Amino acid sequence: MSTLTDGTPSGAGRQERRGTAVVVGASLAGLLTGLSLWRAGYDVTMLERSGPSPRSGAALGINGDACGGTRLPAGSDGAAPSLWALASGGSASPVQAWSAVHARLRAAAEADPRIELRHDTAVTGVGQDDDAAWATTSTGRTLRADVVVGADGHRSVVRRGVAPDKPEATFAGYVLWLGIADEAAVPAARRLPRGHDRPDILDAGDFCLIGYPLPGEDGSLAPGARRLGWAWFDPTRNDLLREKGCVVGDVVRRSLRFDAVPDHTYRELAAAARDLWPAPWQDAILDRVERRAVIGTPIAEYVPDRLVNGRLALVGNAAHVQTPMTGMGFDASLQDAEALADHLAGTSEVRAALRGYEETRLHGARDLVRSGQQFSRSFAGGGH
Repeated sequence: MSTLTDGTPSGAGRQERRGTAVVVGASLAGLLTGLSLWRAGYDVTMLERSGPSPRSGAALGINGDACGGTRLPAGSDGAAPSLWALASGGSASPVQAWSAVHARLRAAAEADPRIELRHDTAVTGVGQDDDAAWATTSTGRTLRADVVVGADGHRSVVRRGVAPDKPEATFAGYVLWLGIADEAAVPAARRLPRGHDRPDILDAGDFCLIGYPLPGEDGSLAPGARRLGWAWFDPTRNDLLREKGCVVGDVVRRSLRFDAVPDHTYRELAAAARDLWPAPWQDAILDRVERRAVIGTPIAEYVPDRLVNGRLALVGNAAHVQTPMTGMGFDASLQDAEALADHLAGTSEVRAALRGYEETRLHGARDLVRSGQQFSRSFAGGGH
């Protein structure tokens, strides 16, 4: 098997194990994949285009039953937490703050000497030959490994190498306004009752709102100490997304940052929140609007025809992009990561292992995206 190289010394003391992997992207799917590949005996280099301070994110569902009990390599006592346990921090809450999950997984990756995490490293292309695959960075460096995994999101660079005839996810026809407020900002009489730990799903006119209680910064679920996350599905502001360059044609280019949301849009959201949504979600939205702390995320979708090409593979939103309404994005990414590691473990036949991974995950990934498309087409009226 090939040794990971980028034209520079690979570091004193590094010993080749079963194989080497480059993971492009170190968000949730990338971290899950890096940890899983370490379990499979791979030395892993992760390339993340952003800096070490992660984006704030919103929230995500973590379903313990779906994520199962696959375990990381055991420590000296023969026990180790599952990836789900690492991600959830042992909390029984079905919804977690993105930033908290990311911090836990990143800490686990950084604690292992066989996982190298490089920030501020943008990948501009990938390639392969009979002996290795490689990723090329914006500085001109090329990193070769036995396998290159794309965990680089809905605008994946690695996807261009896996599916060059179908490289782009497409706009689903609506935006998701996102925010997280401290419950302490909500009057006591308007807070959720103690023990309310499930999302609320509300419909009003053209809109849909998902509100979800989250543990406080200290992990508390006590009334007044929690956080209130919300996701407002809105199909009425597509012109704004195009005006701001967030959507070009049918392709989602980027999110609308809180400081790029126009003042008149903030005012419209506040007025609509007062008319449409009950407490405490109305209060949580108004708190974020007042602080100008709302992010607009155009929703993209991608139904994959393939997940691998030779020594290149895709996981997470690089592989399949589904609406958040499915509530399964994190779970699917974890299942991708574990299936990939399971097929690579114990074999030197990388191409055959990746084909096995595709056979395991492709059908389910396609079904997941299509199930969400039924909602998207109904919600957005079929027009992009």
